[in-house]
Amino acid sequence: MKSPLIIGITGGSGSGKTLFLHKLVEALGEENVSVLSMDNYYKPIHEQSKDEKGIENFDLPESLDRQRFYVDLSKLKSGQDITIKEYTFNNSSRNPKTIHIKSCPVIVVEGIFTFCFEEILELLGLKLYVEAPEYLMLSRRIERDAKERGYDLSDVLYRFQHHVTPSYKKYIEPYKLEADLIIPNQNNFDYALAVVSSFLKKQVDQ
Repeated sequence: MKSPLIIGITGGSGSGKTLFLHKLVEALGEENVSVLSMDNYYKPIHEQSKDEKGIENFDLPESLDRQRFYVDLSKLKSGQDITIKEYTFNNSSRNPKTIHIKSCPVIVVEGIFTFCFEEILELLGLKLYVEAPEYLMLSRRIERDAKERGYDLSDVLYRFQHHVTPSYKKYIEPYKLEADLIIPNQNNFDYALAVVSSFLKKQVDQ
């Protein structure tokens, strides 16, 4: 059996990675794509580092269980299906889902630290970096964190200034040089989506 092609998608928080991923899956068909999101591999909240105000900082590479992520990605690469639990960031209003992920011809790895871990980077056959202006990333973060994580505006703004932005400058933006393709997402990414999906369709059909 042909080994799956593993794609890494990264970029700053709120850059549009997840939307690009959803559009890519639509273009290729769900039967052809496995999606493994780093968002479901954060360590339990009591194991997270805290800043000087005692607020958990999820925007550090060590906030993730990288070993478990690598093991699961390796299973998918070898043709095994996996089952994981959704991570809800301690949002009591959400019940974590059980997520079944099948091994498919294309495996997409998505998350802000996708390029940070050497063992993951070595598995990637195609590396995509989605970027957007900071004001757009902030507005998207406000909307997402209110809806998905139950954070109020002051909490989102604090985390963006003290956690998100420093982490982006140190751990994410420098890895843009590792990307095979940089995807600007100020207005839309339609052209880049068409190019990437066309390339991947050819890989799937081989």
